[in-house]
Amino acid sequence: MYPLLETLDSPNDLRRLERKLLPQLAAELRAFLVESVSKTGGHLSSNLGTVELTIALHYVFNTPDDKLVWDVGHQTYAHKILTGRRKAMASLRMADGLSGFPKRSESQFDAFGTGHSSTSISAALGMAVAARLAGNGHRAVAIIGDGAMTGGMAFEALNNAGALDANMLVVLNDNDMSISTPVGALNNYLAKLMSGRFYAAMRRGSEKVLKGMPPVLEFAKRAEEHVKGMVTPGTLFEELGFNYIGPIDGHDLDTLVTTLHNIRELEGPQFLHIVTQKGKGYAHAEQDCVLYHGVSKFDPVAGIVPKPVTKKSYTHIFGDWLCDMAASDGRLVGITPAMCEGSGMVEFAEKFPQRYFDVGIAEQHALTFAAGLACDGYKPVVAIYSTFLQRAYDQLIHDIAIQNLPVLLAIDRGGLVGADGATHAGAFDLSFLRCVPNMTVMAPSDENECRQMLTTAYRMDTPTAVRYPRGSGTGAAVQKTLQTIAVGKAELRRQGERVAILAFGSMLAPALEAGTSLNATVVNMRFIKPLDTELILELARTHGLLVTIEENTVQGGAGSAVAECLALHGVTVPLLHLGLPDTFIEQGEPSKLLADCGLDATGIETSVRKRLSD
Repeated sequence: MYPLLETLDSPNDLRRLERKLLPQLAAELRAFLVESVSKTGGHLSSNLGTVELTIALHYVFNTPDDKLVWDVGHQTYAHKILTGRRKAMASLRMADGLSGFPKRSESQFDAFGTGHSSTSISAALGMAVAARLAGNGHRAVAIIGDGAMTGGMAFEALNNAGALDANMLVVLNDNDMSISTPVGALNNYLAKLMSGRFYAAMRRGSEKVLKGMPPVLEFAKRAEEHVKGMVTPGTLFEELGFNYIGPIDGHDLDTLVTTLHNIRELEGPQFLHIVTQKGKGYAHAEQDCVLYHGVSKFDPVAGIVPKPVTKKSYTHIFGDWLCDMAASDGRLVGITPAMCEGSGMVEFAEKFPQRYFDVGIAEQHALTFAAGLACDGYKPVVAIYSTFLQRAYDQLIHDIAIQNLPVLLAIDRGGLVGADGATHAGAFDLSFLRCVPNMTVMAPSDENECRQMLTTAYRMDTPTAVRYPRGSGTGAAVQKTLQTIAVGKAELRRQGERVAILAFGSMLAPALEAGTSLNATVVNMRFIKPLDTELILELARTHGLLVTIEENTVQGGAGSAVAECLALHGVTVPLLHLGLPDTFIEQGEPSKLLADCGLDATGIETSVRKRLSD
């Protein structure tokens, strides 16, 4: 079925192919991608768009000695297939299978592990400088999507790379036509010309001759900028010290291979701008690249058939609440760092476009932007994944908490996230949030409580965070009214004897199940900060063992907060802390991962009985 692709087990095999066969390889690789991802789920649109680029890079560069650093990582399936992992694609994003992102421990061809964005240029620059220090002649290539170029870190790296004059290539995969002018034969021709050694030598020679005549040199530079500016948007990158080439058609293999061959022989920082189409070659994905960005299993012929929604996810609960609260309060503004669909803000963006702000992949900016709005009387709600909030920790402390500004963080994907693995798990937010002064931190146990907590947090005039997991909860009925709950007050859900289980957020359901078997008291703690100190002290007085359970790392988490509370009041009682272990948890089925961590009902009961027997 894939006669050419199946003969390739490494980039060395690829480099032995005749160049005229590369378009056939691209067609087979694209068909294999659709077939493979339809069986496993994963990122599809972005990977279909980088097929030709991946082939050209491995065809021209001597990987793995030459380093390819892929930004974000959800555009690397073709890279995995061409680097000896074709047969393993059936295990993509599964436990003990292939990661959905580049991973150094998985392959020598994965030069740098990525999951978050805007890091590729910094990493590739480090590798380029390392090659210069070692004198080995290896090349470093950063492949960055135009979305990742909205991250400030990318521009910090560009600025540094130009100053260091390192031998590196940055490939901008412009897949939304957001930067480029129309691409055609003339642009492709000029790109080949400008990447050639003759052009580079002529340029250096001209600068040398004209150095003795500064006004003429300046005029020549300006003239070159204007001539190139007629067909390219590269002035910014030229000013940063890069030789800009493009934009070129990222699906034209002949142009890509020729241009990359030329660039590989050039010295100094090079910037290649290519234009690709998300979902290229698969009609369903071309028509709706957003729907096919991240997919579950589907029929490749029929495409994705929407499944009936049996119960709303926490993301949908937040989206509904956001619209309702915005309708009742004109001060509300919604902010997201490039996660409109993922954070459930599509309806809000349509209904309240003047109050919706997508700031791009720029989490640091998102929080300080929110702080500025809060300073002038608005009530910002920042919808952000737990794993991405980590990137804006300084802004949270310095710009929001110190100034005690009323910014609400709606934190999605708290806890384990399944197939996306360690790079996207929200394992640390309870730990790093609760230690920040002025913060109020809540974790709902079901969908209705999530809505109530969002209302409670919004109506406070201090920094707040509501942290909820991926997917749906218990299916609790959600009241449409905007009700609040008492700040810092827990909820006794089951009265038992001897053992008291203090459950935080998503862990209440398995705690109640285990509590029934153990005849234990079970408390829905609700608040990580402030804690219900009065209830904790009462439970310590009346029970022989306190068990804390959270879908967060045990170190410094909610359980640690309970221990600190008891220590502060001089109370000694046996404690058992259950939560995520001190390790990075890889991809897999969420329920199995939680069970492996002892965070299902059986695991909780087993841990408690063991402690009691000890």
